[in-house]
Amino acid sequence: MKFIIRALMLGAILSFSSMAQEVMLDRVAVIVDQGVVLESEIAALVKEVKRNAEANNQELPSDRALRTQAIERLITKNLQLQMAERMGIQISDPQLEQTIGNIAANQNASMEQLRTQLAAEGIAYDDYREDIREEIIMGEVRRANVRRRVYITPQEIDTLMGLIEQQGAEQAEYRLGHILIGFPADPTDEDIQASRERAEKVISLLESGSDFTKIAIASSSGNEALEGGDMGWLNINAMPTLFAEAVQNKEVDSLVGPIRSGAGFHILKIVDTRGIEKVTVQEVNSRHILVKPSIILSEDKAKDMLAGFKADVIAGEAEFEELAKEYSEDPGSALRGGDLGWSNPDNYVPAFKDALANLEPGEFSEPVRSVHGWHLIQLIERRVDDATDKRKEEKAYQLIFNRKFAEETENWLREMRDAAYIEVIES
Repeated sequence: MKFIIRALMLGAILSFSSMAQEVMLDRVAVIVDQGVVLESEIAALVKEVKRNAEANNQELPSDRALRTQAIERLITKNLQLQMAERMGIQISDPQLEQTIGNIAANQNASMEQLRTQLAAEGIAYDDYREDIREEIIMGEVRRANVRRRVYITPQEIDTLMGLIEQQGAEQAEYRLGHILIGFPADPTDEDIQASRERAEKVISLLESGSDFTKIAIASSSGNEALEGGDMGWLNINAMPTLFAEAVQNKEVDSLVGPIRSGAGFHILKIVDTRGIEKVTVQEVNSRHILVKPSIILSEDKAKDMLAGFKADVIAGEAEFEELAKEYSEDPGSALRGGDLGWSNPDNYVPAFKDALANLEPGEFSEPVRSVHGWHLIQLIERRVDDATDKRKEEKAYQLIFNRKFAEETENWLREMRDAAYIEVIES
């Protein structure tokens, strides 16, 4: 009997030992405020870094140094996710799937191809999916907390725009056609007036379609007359100041002049340009009604509600503006009857942008699902706008913002870590 009891006790001890060993496969490695970093998380991150380094033929420091860096990365991540939870930041499954779909599209791959690629790299799709969710959440946390710390003055933007324009001017080149309607060395008023009239007549001929080269050969007093007035390629900083000021911001094939100088009246044609940034954007003027599904309002009911609104508006039984004011859940446009004003379509989420692209002016979309909810969209009008100066200003602002945002992010993360309780538990 004693033998049996001892055997049972030994079996229990062995079983407990086995269970303890199984539990010890993972452990708490770091306490981070109200959260923890597990040993398995550290191991997984180290493994990922090693895999990427091997793929890119990069050398790595010692395992100890690598582990230290991994722990720091995971502490920072854990603190951001804790803050996200306190702020109530969540990423829905539809938003997550749309983001992953965009990632695949940017790689010119389908979702199935993305899954295959991940499997080939030994990455489980569910793990990848949750990693992306966490990245989105941390991005939202950083934007919410760091953006308000970034301040950019108009002077900073103007200064950088000046540098950008100066660099652009150093690269800007024009190929010019040149006709000079000259006058004598000591011209009388009559000589000047006669030359002016000839120059204006040449402009009229050119505007009516006459060949620039032929007129230059026949009428120009310039050195390039026999070459049809072709001055070749000139950097804007190397050409006569009189010409440089006249041709700036002009389109290819534009005629410029007559421009008076001491030699006569000059007529220029911009044959071609290079090294010049010219930006045009197609803007859309649109309006919408946004309905967000909820526990009370299902996806199907929200969609059907908007379909009913569309039918009523087309039948003349309701006004779009009034429906938007009463039902739209977009606080930015509802009070304006759903009016979104003129905007670059790239500013909208992909589903909204794609719907606008398929509409003619005045036309209504079918109900469209985006990450924000269900939309009924009407395209009012399209236009092409010269956005060169606006793009330069946006570029200057974005360059300054990115630099300051990166600096402030580092400061914010350091402050958050310094204020947190961190305890590394050595094995």
